[in-house]
Amino acid sequence: MAGRDRVMRMSVEQPLWRALAGYRVLTMVYAVALFATGYERFSRPWIAIAYYCVLCGWTLATLPKVSGAASCTRGFLVADLTLAVTGILLTPVADAGHTAAGGPTLPSIWTAGSVLAFAVRGGWRWAAVASTAVAVANLLERGTPARDTVHNVVLVWVASIAIGYVVEVARASERTLARALEIQAATRERERLARDIHDGVLQVLAMVQRRGAVLGGEAAELGRLAGEQEAALRTLISGGPLPRPRTPGENPAPTAAEAAAALGDEDPADADREPADLRTLLGPYAGSRVSVAEPGAPVLLPPAVAREVAAAVGAALDNVRRHAGEDARAWILIEDEPDAVRVTVRDDGPGIPEGRLAQAESEGRLGVSHSIRGRLRDLGGSAELISVPGQGTEVELTVPRKARAKGR
Repeated sequence: MAGRDRVMRMSVEQPLWRALAGYRVLTMVYAVALFATGYERFSRPWIAIAYYCVLCGWTLATLPKVSGAASCTRGFLVADLTLAVTGILLTPVADAGHTAAGGPTLPSIWTAGSVLAFAVRGGWRWAAVASTAVAVANLLERGTPARDTVHNVVLVWVASIAIGYVVEVARASERTLARALEIQAATRERERLARDIHDGVLQVLAMVQRRGAVLGGEAAELGRLAGEQEAALRTLISGGPLPRPRTPGENPAPTAAEAAAALGDEDPADADREPADLRTLLGPYAGSRVSVAEPGAPVLLPPAVAREVAAAVGAALDNVRRHAGEDARAWILIEDEPDAVRVTVRDDGPGIPEGRLAQAESEGRLGVSHSIRGRLRDLGGSAELISVPGQGTEVELTVPRKARAKGR
């Protein structure tokens, strides 16, 4: 939480603090210049000189105090406002005639900096308190509520409250954005975990359940327990059932789980490694019933991206074996385009009935949406599935050249 608050102050408040520090220095110079140009008119100039010495020293010495919310303490704000109010009340003492003529107070517009510090630090309520104190001091200094005095007082009061309100709205918006980013990151991590579990743990549990039912006896009881754990694990990772298990079977082409184990986990140092040849990663999928057509030249992608594409292809082949049968044939086509790499997985199975994918997703079986589409979406690519009943299914995976795998 502390780290997120620090980010929020940097993105929303820090420019305001820098502007406030610059404003205080410039208005200090302006106030001293006003006094210098009208020095001969002051009946007690030594009072003004003493005040400006304090004002200049205070302004320059407290610049670190207005560098951020953490350093701008309540004690500093009260002392700063006290200096501004004192300067206003000392103005008639330094030169009563100058004040009666409607001239500026000793701190002049430097006073607004004190009020703005309250606004940026504490919002519109703090700004209202500070601007009210300045307003009372100005009315006492003038003696009578002249039009110009009332105009200046109302202007400072409204402006400071408006700035304080804007700061509060900006902070609330930043908190909302930070929360939305946290939710998005958590959702992506859940989807990634669901893909990994779908490619490995759930499939193993499903295999144990099926083999146990075939063997019978104590193995059947073990299979039943594995089935219960599979359902519980699905509920745990997504609030509902997740990807369905694959049907085990012998095939020269590896399953997605086997491919994931062979490819390994994503390494953050992949960004600094040499690109990987996608042909090398998809080659092991070739078998008696899986054909791979590839370009003659290497198809280079960042290693982590290539592994994710290969895992998505493995998930597509798992679906072929699961739904089209062990005897179904599949073809993998690798296309190396200037701005993207395209991999197409096609089978000669019965196809997917209309609405079956939506039904499977509603039942929590998210193999396509997580293991295939989810992977490509995280890479900035896309996965299109085309299926005509009786004519097989085609999955087209497209990943841009500049794709980067999400950090785990």
